[in-house]
Amino acid sequence: MIRVRFHGRGGQGAKVASRVLGTAAFFEGYYAQDFPLYGAERRGAPIAAFTRISGEPILERGVIAEPDIVIVMDETLLNDTQAHALSGLREDCIVFVNTAHNPQETKNKYKIPARLITLDLTKIALAILNKPILSTLAGGVAAKIAQLKEDSLRKAVEKETSEILADNTFTSKNIEAAIYCFHAIHPQKITTRVAAGKGSPVLATVPFEPALISSPAINVIQNSPLRKTGNWRVFKPIWNHDLCTKCMICVARCPDGCIAVNEEDYPVTNYDNCKGCMICVEECPAKAIERVREHHE
Repeated sequence: MIRVRFHGRGGQGAKVASRVLGTAAFFEGYYAQDFPLYGAERRGAPIAAFTRISGEPILERGVIAEPDIVIVMDETLLNDTQAHALSGLREDCIVFVNTAHNPQETKNKYKIPARLITLDLTKIALAILNKPILSTLAGGVAAKIAQLKEDSLRKAVEKETSEILADNTFTSKNIEAAIYCFHAIHPQKITTRVAAGKGSPVLATVPFEPALISSPAINVIQNSPLRKTGNWRVFKPIWNHDLCTKCMICVARCPDGCIAVNEEDYPVTNYDNCKGCMICVEECPAKAIERVREHHE
């Protein structure tokens, strides 16, 4: 059995990516199981999705704690202690990361204890789809790593996207993007473990935690981690104060209150919490705000 875990943010398409992979496997005659795990159901919030692929009926249920393949659709999740993107890894696992950095740089930066593949999916999505939607691209990468066929991927993307998209042209673009990513990487040999029900059952190890950890009370001080949502961005707003008329429309329109006014009465952004919605760019009458692709050093 191949166990694949997807990590993404709300709106990137982790759920659809897992479905594309599962459907592609089904088209090749495998048994497949795919499902998401939601936390906060909002755009930008971390989510996970899972796919199991097997030549025999799948008896396992629940989240995949010990994956064979991990697809990380947003690099910033590797620094997010609540996302657990690298949990349960073995040295022979395969981890794919959507990043502009090469595998060695990424492995060193995040101390990833597994084999690593990287590709800038966001750049490809913007070039082909004109949107930072990564579902079919991540599905294409996962299909290649799982050693599925191109034709199965093509049919899976067409099926899954046609059910949620009314625009056939956009479906075609998704197929193009998925196939591009399918051919853009060089997968490695997959090391799998025995499936549940074959010999000894495969069980996830669940550690015992004392009540103070496993059952926190809402009145306990600092029982919720401080979340800075600035790492949700694909684009960031950059001000040109030479063009700015200080009309403050951007301040009024920002849905998260991330734009303040400095000592010279110019608007400035709190980049720790700006999600990159780009409403300020759209609303600025002077066109004094530029939309710039975010890069993680």
